[in-house]
Amino acid sequence: MQCRNLLCVVILTLVSASAFAGVTVTSPTNGSTVGSPAQFVGGASSTFPITGIRIYVDNVSVFSTSVSTFNTSLAMSAGARHVVTQAWDSTGAVFTTSMTVNVTSGGTPAPTPTPAPGLPAPPSTAKVIGDIDQLTGWQSCSQCAGAGGSGPVAAFSQGQNVVSPSMDGRSSQFNISGSTPYSDALWWKQLGAINTTSNFKYDVYFYLTNPNAAQALEFDVNQSNGAHKFIFGTQCNIRNGAHWDVWGGTSGTWQNTGIACTVPAAFTWHHLTWEFQRTTTNTIFVGFTLDGVTHYVNRSYPAIGSGVNELNVAFQMDGDYAMHAYSTWIDKVSLTAW
Repeated sequence: MQCRNLLCVVILTLVSASAFAGVTVTSPTNGSTVGSPAQFVGGASSTFPITGIRIYVDNVSVFSTSVSTFNTSLAMSAGARHVVTQAWDSTGAVFTTSMTVNVTSGGTPAPTPTPAPGLPAPPSTAKVIGDIDQLTGWQSCSQCAGAGGSGPVAAFSQGQNVVSPSMDGRSSQFNISGSTPYSDALWWKQLGAINTTSNFKYDVYFYLTNPNAAQALEFDVNQSNGAHKFIFGTQCNIRNGAHWDVWGGTSGTWQNTGIACTVPAAFTWHHLTWEFQRTTTNTIFVGFTLDGVTHYVNRSYPAIGSGVNELNVAFQMDGDYAMHAYSTWIDKVSLTAW
């Protein structure tokens, strides 16, 4: 086909770009029967550099690489296994392909899943901030935690260095009550600006004695680098759909991930690890592990503009229709950034 005008050139450019964007598994093929371990071969391509590839078997992360090709042996348990291969490029674009393979009997069990999906292991140069719950200087608000930053006011408080319940003898207790339905309370801790980091691992243990009173629980990381604000907002939306939501960037709204989040068990420490990533303009919700169960999210949203420089972690409690009083304890809060 010869191009004789600008429109033709544009069409050919777009076709060319799309033709080279995607992820492909050349072996095994969809529907094939394999032994265990099975050899997986393939790669990803885009008009932008590929920054990572990950393979999930039955929604469990079993392999990752930061290059554009893979040739790896994966152990799987016998039966029909659902395999998803996902790739990312430097703009945050996500490419996915899925297949089913039938693993013959006698295959070795699948390996123990990694504790969190998506990101490679942090390098030795990563910034690790531990025991954030014990640090002084936490800030808080109620009205700012509501819709549009102007919600109803709750009664709320925080107490630090709580001996029991705790994981390490020094947990932080957060309390909410009030008289206005659906009031919220937000707490955050500024950690000092680190503009060069683009990968984040947020780790927290939480504990409730009256979880049925919670409307939602929110766990956030926020980074601003003088040009953009990357809001890694997540919430366990207990009473309004019982699912995990992530913050949609410039849309200014919560986005339903479709991953269930029901009422947490009472009098139990729950362990949550979220992994996030950013490009120059986008926030990426990679995935999370809750109480040993891993879920991949892989959502990307445009960041909003910002003229400040900061890095913080945040925790929010939402009240229900009657503002039943409840408390949440958090412990061993850490952020790893690189």
